[in-house]
Amino acid sequence: MSKTVKQQILISGVGGQGVLFVTGLLAEAAISKGLAVFTSETHGMAQRGGTVVSHFKVGDYSSPLIRPFKADGLLVLKDENIAQHGSFLRKGGWAVVNSDNDLSIDDNMAAKGVNADKIAQEISNPKSVNLIVLGFALARAGQKAGDGINLFCSLADIKKVLRKRFGSRKKLLDASIRALAAGYKKCLK
Repeated sequence: MSKTVKQQILISGVGGQGVLFVTGLLAEAAISKGLAVFTSETHGMAQRGGTVVSHFKVGDYSSPLIRPFKADGLLVLKDENIAQHGSFLRKGGWAVVNSDNDLSIDDNMAAKGVNADKIAQEISNPKSVNLIVLGFALARAGQKAGDGINLFCSLADIKKVLRKRFGSRKKLLDASIRALAAGYKKCLK
């Protein structure tokens, strides 16, 4: 992978959904590749189910915040947040949202939907929505056909970060990898 990677990803959800956890995984994956990383987050009333937004940049940037219409990608863990944060996406960017259906961002762009809440219940891991959405995005990034998205890391990169982070905590590691894989597999169906 070239060291000239430049990507801006906005991650949006509500308190307790693991927005900052996903941001940390992406940051560790980028750092392991020798890439520069910027992150910044806003918490609002996160402890009461309020919006949490994380700005993630990988590459040569001088500011951690993503400006409207500049994000290469969006990961949206709560479907209502697409209305609030869809305007960050640049023309031609990609978005994955926790939703039953694809959602319109504007007249020209849509967010690809994955029902991460349902999948999380099916795998008996209700707190894994964040990893399911990330897994779905990673699968889209791995596709070579027209729906592929540009993402600096792969499923293997994120699994490596999870193994490093959770190490000997096998139950947590296995549950995390299972959730990531569930989102990934859902995209491939």
